[in-house]
Amino acid sequence: MARWCARQGWPVHPLTAGRKTPAPNCSACRTTPHPAAACPCIAAGRWCHGFHAATLDQNRISQWWGRHPGFGVGVSCGPAGLVVLDIDAHAAEPPARERLLPGIPIADHVDLTGLANGFHTIAVLAALRGLPSPADDQSTLRVRTPSGGMHVWYRAEGRLRWQSSVGSSPRRALAWQVDIRANGSYIIAPGTITQYGTYTPVGDAREPAALPAWLAQELDRTGHLPAPTIPTPRPVPPRARQAVFAAGGGRAHAQRLLASVLAPVEACGEIAEGAGFSEALNRAAYTLGGFIAAGRLPRDESERALRETASAARPGQDRRIEQIIRSGLDAGLKRPLHSGGRHP
Repeated sequence: MARWCARQGWPVHPLTAGRKTPAPNCSACRTTPHPAAACPCIAAGRWCHGFHAATLDQNRISQWWGRHPGFGVGVSCGPAGLVVLDIDAHAAEPPARERLLPGIPIADHVDLTGLANGFHTIAVLAALRGLPSPADDQSTLRVRTPSGGMHVWYRAEGRLRWQSSVGSSPRRALAWQVDIRANGSYIIAPGTITQYGTYTPVGDAREPAALPAWLAQELDRTGHLPAPTIPTPRPVPPRARQAVFAAGGGRAHAQRLLASVLAPVEACGEIAEGAGFSEALNRAAYTLGGFIAAGRLPRDESERALRETASAARPGQDRRIEQIIRSGLDAGLKRPLHSGGRHP
């Protein structure tokens, strides 16, 4: 399956056998945390850092899965040009009406009896537009998940960089229990087997159809494109790292120092949501502020590296990221760190 995905132009990376999470980093990367942009393993052909290591190289794929045939297959959505609707069917109490379809009010007289999961909310959204639900779209690849949900795969057209989201998020969401997997996340390939079951294709379609125009309009309406004034998230540029590495007692020392600060934030990028991102970013900003105050790292270059690492981990959340960094830095600058201390 990994080789087949790569032939479609979808970069792949290994998932831990029997699970839906990326295969763990090598022992060196686990003991010495660092951002993916600074990791030598990826260039050396190792799978560290989850979807950041995704590849189309058939030789590399053969090596990875040849040695570990139980690995599942993850597809990096952004480089693959994919937009995948991740429809959940979790048993949960529906949220308030205004959070079922963000931006679309549902009047109190509308009877919501029986509405219980993402299949229902995406069907309601489609019905409001006079169209069938994407869950019933036989023209595109659909994959049933072991939990009873469904992944509906679409191909992004043009140069638009659709952003990922979580259906319950108040900031960027299409519908309750409907997640969007795009830039900054990965999707599990059909055929992958976990301890809970197999990701099984539904119907006859085995390739993604073009993202329907009406869904593109809904994703645009609900904030799944970066603001025009915000540059597309990118890895920390080498010039920023080089400037930081040149300060604080020498290249090697500053590299280790910066890597230790950025690693928890960068690691959040390997998980599409959650992962304690806000707390990790706040701690990193506080620690960075302490090192800056102690003269161990230069301020401008270090702030830029943290900001760009955070933006790569959570694309499209620049305003929130800026607020967290500013708060953490202001607190850390008041408490210089002359040793490897951390925010309690």
